[in-house]
Amino acid sequence: MRREADNGRQLRNRPALGAVGTPQRKVKQMKKLIRAVAVAAVLVTGAMAGSASAQNATRNYDNGPVWEISYIETKPGMFDDYMNYVGGQWRALNEAQKKAGYVLDYDVLAVDHPRDHEPDLILIVKYKNMAAFDQPLSEGEALMAKTFGSMPAANQGMVARESVRVLRGNILARELTFLK
Repeated sequence: MRREADNGRQLRNRPALGAVGTPQRKVKQMKKLIRAVAVAAVLVTGAMAGSASAQNATRNYDNGPVWEISYIETKPGMFDDYMNYVGGQWRALNEAQKKAGYVLDYDVLAVDHPRDHEPDLILIVKYKNMAAFDQPLSEGEALMAKTFGSMPAANQGMVARESVRVLRGNILARELTFLK
């Protein structure tokens, strides 16, 4: 509000430029606006809750085994060398983990006609569950030492495998099993 003089007459209050109505009218408009926003919020919330409850289907699956999938590209002329490792130490390690109850199964897949820089082998290990990855470090080290002769030999083997293959990636995925 601003005060103005009108040719020597008394000063009086007039609404400021751009103001609409009296302060009481503004309060009433604000209350209407607040009510309208509140009603809209209730309607939107109700509509969302209704649609969410309509989407709540019963779960027909449960967590199953965990798969580790490794994509291997053998270097030119090194396929048989790498397969000697896979058929020897890699297989022995998985058999020992299978005997210990961590691994359910494992497979080796050959990729037919891979393109450049794509894997030509896929190694798949099926673990019982995620808990298989939480085995004590001492137990894992003992298994590696037994399979490779010692932990230093296991580490040297990892370095040596770099000369015959390139690891193109790993995927860890959980199988979902359907309920009856």
